[in-house]
Amino acid sequence: MILAIDAGNTHIILGCPEQDGSVSHVVRIATDRSETAFGFAARIKQTLELVGVNVSQVEGTILSCVVPPVTRPLCDAVRLLTGKEPMLVGAGIRTGLHIAIDDPGTVASDLVAAAVAAKEEYPLPCVIVDMGTATTLTVVDEKGRYIGGAILPGVGIGLNALADETSLLPRIELAPPKKAISSSTVESMRSGALFGAAGAIDGILERFEEELGCKPASVVCTGGLGSVVCPCCRHKILLDETLLLKGLGYIYRKNKK
Repeated sequence: MILAIDAGNTHIILGCPEQDGSVSHVVRIATDRSETAFGFAARIKQTLELVGVNVSQVEGTILSCVVPPVTRPLCDAVRLLTGKEPMLVGAGIRTGLHIAIDDPGTVASDLVAAAVAAKEEYPLPCVIVDMGTATTLTVVDEKGRYIGGAILPGVGIGLNALADETSLLPRIELAPPKKAISSSTVESMRSGALFGAAGAIDGILERFEEELGCKPASVVCTGGLGSVVCPCCRHKILLDETLLLKGLGYIYRKNKK
């Protein structure tokens, strides 16, 4: 059994990529920049046991982390739990993905993992929309090359900024608005947040199409907010909530060979 770990700014997502491309036992814990290796080990062990995974069954682990302060504690936690060295996505690891941008070393490991999975599983060219703390749109072209993309603030960041920087706007729970022209403050904030995010994604996709000279063969969305925002978009967008973990599975198997 392979354990894949994707550590993001808000959540750490864990799952077990299978040979057939599926991912089982997907769970998430909160990202805590002050957590120790023993703390992470205890939380990971307890959380996996809740879905029937005994850490003694883990044959290998692969880790993608975009939060530098938690990289070392997470690696140490994996060693404590499994007795094995985790595979860390970064410089020197084989991905099978040609990164055709100005400085390939600056591409975050989660974007690489998602692009690897998109290249393996979806028609090209493919646009990957990752809706986490930040929203990223990246392109794998028809030749299977990672050619870049766009980064914008995530929906949660926008809502937090509204509450922090204004006197009268409250913090709200994100939910689909009933209509665009809303008749209450909370519904108006939801309308602005979700339709604004959807409009931004649609607008960027249109510009991508102009630069590519064609419509993407597939647009795939992953990340916690995708299921809320994508239905508001005018483009056809496929949801794949385990795309990053699938990519980590492909990378692990490629390097084990």
